Amino acid sequence: MIVEIINKKRLGRALTYSELDFFFKGYLNGEVKDYQMSALLMAICIRGMSDDEIFALTKIFIESGDILDFSDIPGIKVDKHSTGGVGDKTTLVIAPIVASLGVPVVKMSGRGLGYTGGTIDKLESIPGFRVDLTEEEVKKQVKDIGLVVTGQTADLAPMDKVIYALRDVTGTVSSIPLIASSIMSKKIASGADKILIDIKVGKGALLKTKKDANKLSQLMIKIGKFYNREVRTIISDMNVPLGHAIGNSLEVLEAIDILRGKEKKSNLVDLCIELASEMVSMGKEISKDEAVKLVKKSIKNLSAYNKFLEMVEEQGGDIKGIKVNKKVQKIKASKYGTIVAIDALEFGKLSVSLGAGRINKEDSIDYGVGIYLEKMVGQKVRKGDVLARIYSDTKFEASFIENIFIIE
Repeated sequence: MIVEIINKKRLGRALTYSELDFFFKGYLNGEVKDYQMSALLMAICIRGMSDDEIFALTKIFIESGDILDFSDIPGIKVDKHSTGGVGDKTTLVIAPIVASLGVPVVKMSGRGLGYTGGTIDKLESIPGFRVDLTEEEVKKQVKDIGLVVTGQTADLAPMDKVIYALRDVTGTVSSIPLIASSIMSKKIASGADKILIDIKVGKGALLKTKKDANKLSQLMIKIGKFYNREVRTIISDMNVPLGHAIGNSLEVLEAIDILRGKEKKSNLVDLCIELASEMVSMGKEISKDEAVKLVKKSIKNLSAYNKFLEMVEEQGGDIKGIKVNKKVQKIKASKYGTIVAIDALEFGKLSVSLGAGRINKEDSIDYGVGIYLEKMVGQKVRKGDVLARIYSDTKFEASFIENIFIIE
């Protein structure tokens, strides 16, 4: 039966719900071996899946664990997911904005792996901040302050967890059907009423082409309709890092600056306003234009920042204790010109080599290291201008880092 299912998909034929259920549950129970599941995942990666297969697989993932129910909490609960990128700290900014406007936010986030940083790692750079809340604590906090950001529970779509770990080491992470089932199973099991997906595309993203991003977008919306959930998607650029900071503590401090209105203009600020406005539009059932005005006002009058402080206090954190590495290396421009590109992927890899990310799930994180970009795409630079600051005990060749900036 196991080999027959692998061969059926290898030949490009659609698998039934019962075949997928048998195979994936068998893997979770230890009856299907790693090498057999790897073979099926590769066949799916090459041959793809029909919509019915994707709906079936999403259902199998959802039903492998707990399904959270927040229906007793008033208001429309809107969740947001990003497909991951370099310097993506949008959750830290948009969740307090949305919650400050009366839309309850229950956000279950993950840790980073490779060059894509995880929201939970960023929050853990705040001393004392708890990311392991129980379901009861989550419900109490969202009722009390309308906002909670916590780690995913072990019992939420556990099948996705073991399948993702195998995908990560078998070259099958980029399969669009598997990405769609993975994300949507967790979002639906997390109890969201409406879901916003930020699909990253470009050098520093999982998806490299707009065509693939559009394909994933359409799939997410279809899965949402199948499960009676409104799903909206935004396709955003990940050819350059998002914002100035890359690294956990630095990213939290940058998010705080945005919430305090200190940072007025960047690709990060623009994206945060767009994402928060979509969530407010969905949660309050108002137009996007109305939502944009409310979002900008919540930043200007500091209600979003105060909501962030409330969340940090509720979850035991102390923002005064955030630390960055004391050793700073300035990377200076060696010529005059205009920055025409900044390679997000190379800066992502560099941040991992500093210790800001992890290559294996067991790796520990150095919260204080990172990179701060002083110059962005489109800016003119003179010889000697500081392009970036590297926060690390390790000294780097300035020419190596300068080459990540394309100056013409």
